[in-house]
Amino acid sequence: MMQFSEIPPLHQIPPFSIPTMNKNQIHRARPWPGFPTSKGLGSFGDANCMEQLLVHCANAIESNDATLAQQILWVLNNIAPPDGDSNQRLTCAFLRALIVRAAKSGTCKMLAAMANAHCNLSIDIHTFSVIELASFVDLTPWHRFGFTAANAAILEAVEGYSVIHIVDLSLTHCMQIPTLIDAIASRLEGPPLVKLTVAGGATEDVPPMLDLSYEELGSKLINFARSRNVVLEFRAIPSTYADGFSSLIEQLRVQHLVYAESGEALVINCHMMLHYLPEETLSPLSNVNSNPYSFEPSSTQSLRTMFLKALRGLDPTVVVLVDEDADLTSNNLVCRLRAAFNYLWIPYDTVDTFLPQGSKQRQWYEADISWKIENVIAHEGLQRVERLEPKSRWVQRMRNAGFRGVSFGEEAISEVKTMLDEHAAGWGLKKEEDDLVLTWKGHNVVFATAWLPA
Repeated sequence: MMQFSEIPPLHQIPPFSIPTMNKNQIHRARPWPGFPTSKGLGSFGDANCMEQLLVHCANAIESNDATLAQQILWVLNNIAPPDGDSNQRLTCAFLRALIVRAAKSGTCKMLAAMANAHCNLSIDIHTFSVIELASFVDLTPWHRFGFTAANAAILEAVEGYSVIHIVDLSLTHCMQIPTLIDAIASRLEGPPLVKLTVAGGATEDVPPMLDLSYEELGSKLINFARSRNVVLEFRAIPSTYADGFSSLIEQLRVQHLVYAESGEALVINCHMMLHYLPEETLSPLSNVNSNPYSFEPSSTQSLRTMFLKALRGLDPTVVVLVDEDADLTSNNLVCRLRAAFNYLWIPYDTVDTFLPQGSKQRQWYEADISWKIENVIAHEGLQRVERLEPKSRWVQRMRNAGFRGVSFGEEAISEVKTMLDEHAAGWGLKKEEDDLVLTWKGHNVVFATAWLPA
């Protein structure tokens, strides 16, 4: 059983002090390459060293090596203050997530005590008003990139249709829709009737949180559309990612013949939502509440595969898939930690370019990232919902489901570039075959893809 002696709360440990042993005893007791000695901790401040320390700590916790885990926790605590530079704040979030993971096991008495009493390990997730959330997503291209690229692809696909049915599966609570309505309202042939369907309550346990119901949100969107001379019909179908949006799919399937015959355009807009669907590492599928689809899945099919095939069965006019370009699906904690560390440094790095230290918006922004880190590191099974997959895997999934990719036009690329000009110089855009990719200092961040039934 993993036992720890009591130490002061996280980030209240005096530098270069540790209970029951001195630094030289640490080195003799558990030597491993690069462990700090009496020369101090100054050389441990770069990202590579911090990543290695986190990996060693994760291995120690997983193997119930209490002595080594406590030593590394002490080192990390001293070199990664929560108000430090971007690498230190990133490492602090991972350190906190590792403590939560260890405490959840119930075998780490000291860590459990820290989690419950000595330290405030809870993440203060802000609940946004609509105005706050709209301003929040405008701070960075992280979401705006997908909004801009997706809206351009949607407008091109629905040209000439008098009725447009948009199924919005979005993490950002329809924040993309007002801009789309604005563009639709200015069509030369006049505005169409717009039907907007959302999965109500789909992300109520995932940040960003919204402080009003989807019924209230729908009323606001209807009023906004009316101000642009667009008739908007809004419907929220109670549905969740946990079972592959089964209620939503079933309702769409029932209506499929109706809007197919009436000539409606059916748009499926997936914005950073599909990675919450359970994937292969969650097998068997019997763990899911119910089989959401009418066909019997094989043992090799994931809910993601089944969901995309169900979408294909609806014969949509266009499907737009936007998500973060990383792989956080490994069953191995260390692999997941490395992947997350080498991706989630990006939001910590970017935040320094547009939000001052100590600002409320910065606290909200970094709390959302910390929530993601905790979910990736501290949770397993159905509780671990942050299961990002890279663009290459989603592309293959879409092709396997019977879709073919379509390129974004020059107008879409131009609009994305114009949007990026409003933000820090580190943001960039590149085109990979048919797809667009948002980059930060050359690293892939978010991808946008558009699909038609093959």
